[in-house]
Amino acid sequence: MPRFMWFIIATAGLIVGYLIYGRFVEKVFGPQPQRPTPAITHADGVDFVAMPKWKLWLIQLLNIAGVGPVFGPIMGALYGPAALLWIVLGSIFAGAVHDYFSGMLSVRYNGANVPEIVGYNLGKIAQWVMRVFAVLLLLLVGVVFATAPAGLLAKLTPEWLDFKVWLGVIFFYYFLATIVPIDKIIGRIYPLFGALLLIMAAGITLMLFVDDSGKFYHWAEWGVNQHPSQLPLWPLMFITIACGALSGFHATQSPLMARCVDNEREGRSVFYGAMIAEGFIGLVWATVGMTFYQDPAALAASINAGTASNVVYESSRALMGSFGGLLAILGVIVLPITSGDTAFRAARLTIADMIRMPQLTPVKRLTIAIPVFIIGIALSQIDFNIIWRYFGWSNQTLAAIMLWAAAAYLLRRDRLHWICTVPAVFITAASVTYICYEPSMGFGMSIGVSEIIGIVFSVICLGAFLAIGRKPVEGAPLDV
Repeated sequence: MPRFMWFIIATAGLIVGYLIYGRFVEKVFGPQPQRPTPAITHADGVDFVAMPKWKLWLIQLLNIAGVGPVFGPIMGALYGPAALLWIVLGSIFAGAVHDYFSGMLSVRYNGANVPEIVGYNLGKIAQWVMRVFAVLLLLLVGVVFATAPAGLLAKLTPEWLDFKVWLGVIFFYYFLATIVPIDKIIGRIYPLFGALLLIMAAGITLMLFVDDSGKFYHWAEWGVNQHPSQLPLWPLMFITIACGALSGFHATQSPLMARCVDNEREGRSVFYGAMIAEGFIGLVWATVGMTFYQDPAALAASINAGTASNVVYESSRALMGSFGGLLAILGVIVLPITSGDTAFRAARLTIADMIRMPQLTPVKRLTIAIPVFIIGIALSQIDFNIIWRYFGWSNQTLAAIMLWAAAAYLLRRDRLHWICTVPAVFITAASVTYICYEPSMGFGMSIGVSEIIGIVFSVICLGAFLAIGRKPVEGAPLDV
């Protein structure tokens, strides 16, 4: 079988997953089309604003698809074709399930943010843990998604428009998008950004077939860890490829669109469908890594020369020429910018929920936004690679907590909780193993010991969940 068929089969798998498993997940949840949504019952013209389904899908995709489904799969490609399996299977059975439930539970809980969703299903302690993780992750995301596009823009513009200038411009835009009503900037410019994103994905894919069809995955070997540094595939690949397979960051973004959905039937296309589309973006860039470069060492050298953004710059210009490459690079720039702005917006709303401060007036929004951006600008001065490691671990830890909350919601209603429980156990084991093993930010244990701890911890979590998961949570709404 020609190796380009791997890409076609993977793409077909994502589509079939959406059509079949996505509908099954929807059936398990049980949307109620006649039930009024928060966009109707809590309409405020700022955050609760009903919008058409096509726009919701596009905004959701741009919200969740930051540099994660580009940078993560590029770095994950170093491990070989196992990355393709994780992107496809992770998107269908973990990531899209996670996104669907984080969005639809927010709809059911009147537009609640992820800490409140977790609190209603796992209790007050879990709620406060999630609040800390959510705000931390959103700040890290905002910073990562400002520095990465600033670096790419600096490569495309005159020297006086350097990294610091572009970083300032991006932060200024983020600040405006954080405090104005959601339909004034985000709702208006995202369709244009979406067109650019689609041109990028389609153009890169087309040129891979035109120029490099005989080179598809030419150095990839199944069953072999091909990382030049021989870093362990488990759990590092599953932390490295987060967005594009499974990402806790998405749980912080789904409530933004949950406040704009005007019918629960829209949930499958908006939440599950946007994640499948992000999986395709991840598939494209993992394929670029395993096709455009001569071998894993060449790919690693390009990454080390300027993060994964250097891979985007080199491959886009080589595959699509100067103009086409510019469009592709701009598409990748759009991804983080359209997630960074909503990351800071979600941080504002999460903090507002914590301190019970209404956000209808500009003064109240500024009271939270100003200190959040001061912290974000300070964090942007830290080395990108360090920030990325913290982002990756906190991202998957948050995903695990959200999946456990969704599983508890289903368990108490005697529905098939395993669709959330199985991925929750899996990513819990990966996250715990990673933090035990990671030498610079974790405990630096051996990989063998870390794996045992990760497996034992996840089994304990499963046992506790099955034993006490049906117990009602005090204060949780009963009619959802």
